Amino acid sequence: MKYKTRKKAVLLLADGTIFYGKAIGKEGTAFGEVCFNTGMTGYQEIFTDPSYFGQLMVTTNPHIGNYGVNQSEMESDSIKISGLICKNFSYNYSRVDASGSLFDFLDAHDLFAISDVDTRALVSYIRENGAMNAVISTEVDDIDGLKEQLADFPQMEGLELASKVSTKEPYFFGDENATYKIATLDIGVKKNILRNFAKRDVYIKVFPFNSTFEE
Repeated sequence: MKYKTRKKAVLLLADGTIFYGKAIGKEGTAFGEVCFNTGMTGYQEIFTDPSYFGQLMVTTNPHIGNYGVNQSEMESDSIKISGLICKNFSYNYSRVDASGSLFDFLDAHDLFAISDVDTRALVSYIRENGAMNAVISTEVDDIDGLKEQLADFPQMEGLELASKVSTKEPYFFGDENATYKIATLDIGVKKNILRNFAKRDVYIKVFPFNSTFEE
């Protein structure tokens, strides 16, 4: 396994608390509301989940990337989180039906991510102090500049996000000869919800968030 030289990175919370880590790939900066997920598996589903749109995701499972990615495990058509924070990131994977590495997946979707963060301490801090805006960056020598930008970043509460995650055009999902037919208003629907409907003999038409009742 070839050693990778990586840039230092920083996580700055809105209250001024700082955690350090390393960039997983490219250099960069990403803003969002920091949150965490305790799943032991399913990181690809988490990253593509519309309900996490615009958030910096902290994974409590220390090993991320070890089984690669698979197209069938997408919960939407793209990554929805604004950035990833993890402990140990695996550039190699060992699953037979993986379609590629998580690193290549994140790179293809232009997601900035950092690892080597003390995620146990970070999650404990979030639990005690609540969700808040944060920034991850390789600009470790410009903390004051990051603080200024973070102060101007909008709070998640009250933001209209349905239009950001909804389909732009109606589409069908499932077998058109199914027994049941339903309409789904997409304000962040997960693909697995649609898949489970289809398994239960349902044909679905998915509508944009702003569709009228008559439509």
